[in-house]
Amino acid sequence: MGADRISKKYGMSPGSLVYVGDKPTDTVTVSVIDYSEGHLEERDDIRIEDCEPFLESNSMTWINISGVHNTEVIERIGKLSGLHFLLLEDVLNTEQRPKMDDYDDHLFVVMRMINMESEKHLLDHEQISLVIGNRFVISFQERTGDVFDPIRDRLRKAKGRIRRSGADYLAYSLMDMIVDHYFMVLEDFGDRIETLQDEVIDNPEPEILKSIHRLKHQMIFMRKAVWPVREVINNLLRLESDLIGKDVQFYLKDIYDHTLQVVDTVETYRDVLSGILDIFLTNVSNRMNEIMKVLTVIATIFIPLTFLAGVYGMNFHYMPELNWRYSYPVFWICNVTIAGIMLLWFRKKKWL
Repeated sequence: MGADRISKKYGMSPGSLVYVGDKPTDTVTVSVIDYSEGHLEERDDIRIEDCEPFLESNSMTWINISGVHNTEVIERIGKLSGLHFLLLEDVLNTEQRPKMDDYDDHLFVVMRMINMESEKHLLDHEQISLVIGNRFVISFQERTGDVFDPIRDRLRKAKGRIRRSGADYLAYSLMDMIVDHYFMVLEDFGDRIETLQDEVIDNPEPEILKSIHRLKHQMIFMRKAVWPVREVINNLLRLESDLIGKDVQFYLKDIYDHTLQVVDTVETYRDVLSGILDIFLTNVSNRMNEIMKVLTVIATIFIPLTFLAGVYGMNFHYMPELNWRYSYPVFWICNVTIAGIMLLWFRKKKWL
């Protein structure tokens, strides 16, 4: 977090609702999916006040809020659903580390949703905050757009057990979708790393070094985003709360295993990138050594030739060779012979 962002909350009392994050570009939108095994009602772009009947119903309710920069909206939804003020403060702080907090009558989970822009290969990430209640789940996103469309499709078409299950299973489905999307991002990383390996061996250009450092930076971010998720899922598994059923704990174990796989893959890719960087530096060093070897051979050949040229360039009056008719061609024959012998010697020694 930058110093300018920290300064926004400096000196304020705990629970002060101040947005901490990137400059917002989207308007705040609220959508609701209210469902049970026999019915489903979906509402998009509604007011916060319109959510109250759904929260008071006996069915399951998923409220999704896209955009957390409007503190008034966050405060209203907090009052409507009885959320703790410290929880609302964490929702507005988009620099949170993935974590899980237990507020007795509801749970609070923070994760990071990560996407990869396919064309520019840039990581696009945002904080996802989940509030898990007895019969509701509230998800807070920084902006419009997410990876939850398959879950919405399952709700609409009553696929699987999601319509027959409670809020804990819905929360599991959302977290599972976030973790599963990590694999898609890592797949893109894997393809780029394979391409880099080939380029480093065939043509280690300076641009490759920039690509390696960019990938290493992205992998560091992935590790910081994924590593704490293990602790989040583990805390949910060990939590003694009526909000998480025993049947859902089995599914949470599956997320835990997937998280371990993601972490292992991230660590493997980091090691591979370090190896690629070493290969790049070694290849550059070898190319430099080859250039220096060629220059050294050329300089070595010209040492005796320069000596001869220096001797016969002194212009002493009584140098006997100066008045000899064949001095010039003999001088060149000697130079060529010396150079040829040295080249043959270097080739014999396999220096060329």
